[in-house]
Parts: sequence; structure tokens; C-alpha cells
Amino acid sequence: MAQLMVVLDATIVNIALPSAQRELGLTNGNRQWVITAYTLAFGGLLLLGGRIADLVGRKRTFIIGLIGFAAASALGGAAQSPGMLFASRALQGMFAAILAPSALSLLTTTFRDGRERAKAFGIYSAIAGGGAAIGLLLGGVLTEFLSWRWCLYVNVPIAVIAVFGAFGLLHDREGHKESRLDIPGVILGCGGLVALVYGFSEAESRGWSSALVLGLLCGSVVLLACFAWWQTRAPSPLLPPHIIKDRSRAGSVLTMCLTTIGMFGLFLFMTFFLQNILGYSPLRTGLAFMPMSAMIIIGSTQIAARLMHYVQPRLLMGPGLLIASGGLFSLTFIDTHSSYVSHIMPGTLLLGLGMGLTFLPVMSVATSGVAPKDAGVTSATVNTAQQIGGSIGTSLLNTIAITSATAYATSHLAKAAEQAAQRGGLTSAQKTALANTATVHGFTVAIAWAAGILLFAAVLAMVMVTARSPQQREA
Repeated sequence: MAQLMVVLDATIVNIALPSAQRELGLTNGNRQWVITAYTLAFGGLLLLGGRIADLVGRKRTFIIGLIGFAAASALGGAAQSPGMLFASRALQGMFAAILAPSALSLLTTTFRDGRERAKAFGIYSAIAGGGAAIGLLLGGVLTEFLSWRWCLYVNVPIAVIAVFGAFGLLHDREGHKESRLDIPGVILGCGGLVALVYGFSEAESRGWSSALVLGLLCGSVVLLACFAWWQTRAPSPLLPPHIIKDRSRAGSVLTMCLTTIGMFGLFLFMTFFLQNILGYSPLRTGLAFMPMSAMIIIGSTQIAARLMHYVQPRLLMGPGLLIASGGLFSLTFIDTHSSYVSHIMPGTLLLGLGMGLTFLPVMSVATSGVAPKDAGVTSATVNTAQQIGGSIGTSLLNTIAITSATAYATSHLAKAAEQAAQRGGLTSAQKTALANTATVHGFTVAIAWAAGILLFAAVLAMVMVTARSPQQREA
């Protein structure tokens, strides 16, 4: 429930944003901070949140994260000004950065047996993969029938249930107080991640050639390079080097990052395609993503969880990513007249199945074989890869889509105007049709890139992830 709350909050506000903008008087320039404030705090502070969980105790930080997230959500739902809404979203991101690694590390340390671990990670992976799509549906329902404010208020009852469950069901040892917090590492690592996430989020609106974007991205590279150097010398490193030196774990973290690039890009384009091109309502758009979410759940809990004990993780990751890439590639053939059932749903079903097969082994391999004192920061590393991948996917693929659409419109507008000159020029309907065609062309080019990224991820997973199955280890 905690993971569902954290993941869906990255998308649930998207559909509510137009209503919030009208009521609070957000400008087109600052409305993006409703999304950016959350992703910036969440992605930038994850490593710190993971290490705090290791030092203080995972159950304690899990409960603190839940209560804080609920309070920040209630504050956002009651927002009376843009500044109040932005601040509440940043607070949500801060508490999510504590909550997410605590949840995953509790799962890692609680379930040690191969079959039980596979089942637990199957459920967790299904929620992690399908939560974003559920957020789109829930956002549509709440915005259409209640108010945009309920897209934030809804977190309160979820958090309350999860807190009671945590007190009654979770058991965890005390924190490892002998360790110390690496303050220089916090400044360098969190600063580098904040600059990276902020740079990618600003690239979406300002463009890649913007001085601010280039400065942020270059600054993030410098800070993260200094962070990597410092971690080899720090007495109590924020991210112990041995965690990412493991070949299979490093391969899984990279695979997670690449996978979310493709997945989050699709959410963005399909939401705009269904609403702006096909004329779907927010609720109908959310419903359109449900078959994909169902396939993620089936792939994780009914296929990957059952096979995980017997086959090498890469034999699930590789085929899963190939299936997902094929699903994305099939969506490159859509046009302004495509129907949902015959053109869109088959591709999203394949993508969902592939994601379901991929997420479970990626998370399991990335968090297995670490000492309990490092479970929190290891979980935070996986979550950071997921968050960074989502930021890169949204900004990079959106830039590709806009560039391709502009180039297509420019090349075809002159030709269409020349052909229509003898009939008195282009009509309003013809201009709209050309604009829609150019937009869809941009979507298909960006989706093709996303398919290529998942194909590369499949190759990387097959080459780098060499971990054996539980059955092979027992033998």
C-alpha cells in the first residue's frame, strides 16, 4: 500500500492539473512545479532516505514516512495558493524519499526463502509497475466526480491503513547506530541527483540548449563524479562501493533505469494521444491503461514469481524486455484514425506483460545478497534508478517528439498550402488535421526510440546479470 501511494502520486496529479490551475490561478510557466517539486525532492533525497533507514531502523522510518506523506498530502489538498501547493508537493517528495527505500528494504530483510521471496517481490513489482497507470485512472475518477483536491486527500486513508498494518505486522531490528552519516556524501550525492532531476525536468520546457539546463546537467556530472571519488575514501560512505561493484546488481540497476525511460515516455504520449487526438475524457483515458496494468500484475505474480525459483533472472529480464520493446514498436504504426481496440490495446498489453516479467527479477537481484545494515541504501539505489529513468524518459522522449512533430509540420505545411492555394488556401479543419498528424508523427518517432532503449536494456541484462536461480544455488 505504501509503494502504491508513492508511485501513483507521480501520475495522479497529472490529470488533476488543469483543474488545479484554473482554481488556484497557476500560470503556464509555473504549473510544472506541481510535478517537478515532487520528483525533485523524491529523486534527489532517496540515497539519504535509504541511509537514514539503515541508521535509525526501517520500521521506524517507514511509519514516519507514512505519517509525513499523509500530512503533506492533506496540506496540498487544502492548498489556497500556488506556493502552498508547491511546498506540499516538495514535502510529499521528501517523505517519499524516506518511505520508498524503507518499504523495499523491509521486504528484502523479511523474505529470505526463495519461493516466499519471489511471491512477495511479484506483488511488490506488480504494484511498482502498475501504480502509475492506476494513478491515471484514479486521478480521472476523482477529478471528474469529486475535485482535484481529492487526488491528494486520497493518500490520507491509504496511509492510515498502512500505518496500522505496520504496527501490527512488521518486525524489524533496531538501526545500526555504530554507523555515521556521511555528510560530504549527502551534499555531493543528493546535490548531484537534485541537479540531474531538475535539469531533465527543465529540458522539457526550456529545451536542451538552454544555459540553465546545460549548467544543471554539467553541474550534476561534476558533483556525482566527486561523490563517486569520495565514496572510495569516506569512513562511512553514503553508498558503499561494494554495493554497485557487484556485476549482477549493477546490471539490474541500469536495466531498471532504462526500462522506466521507455515506460514513462509511453504514459506521457498515450495520455495526450487519447485525450487530444481521440477525444477521450480523463476517466476514459485512465480506463484505457487498465489492461496494461492487469498484464503487469499477471506477468509479475503468475509468471515471473512462479519461474523465478527455477530459472536465471536474466532469462526473465531479457525475454520480458524484448516483448515490451515489441509492444512499443507496434505502437509506432498508430495514426489520427487509429482505434483503441485494434491498434493501441495490443501494444500496451505486450508492454504490460514484458514489464511484469522484468520488474520482479530486476528488484530481486538488485536487493539480494547485501548485509542488513546496507539494505536501506541498496533499496534507495534501485528507487533512484527508477526515478531518474522516469525523469529522463519524460524529458528526453518529449523533446524528441516535439522536434519530430515540428520538422514534419514544417516540411508538409508548405506542400499542403501549395496544393490548396488554387482552392483559396487551407481551411481551419485542414490546419487542425495537419497539426494532429504532425503531433502523432512526433509520438511515433519518440516511441520508436523508447522501443530501441528497451531493446538495448534486454541486451544489457543478458550480458551483465549473471546471478543464478535459487534452485541452482541450492544445488
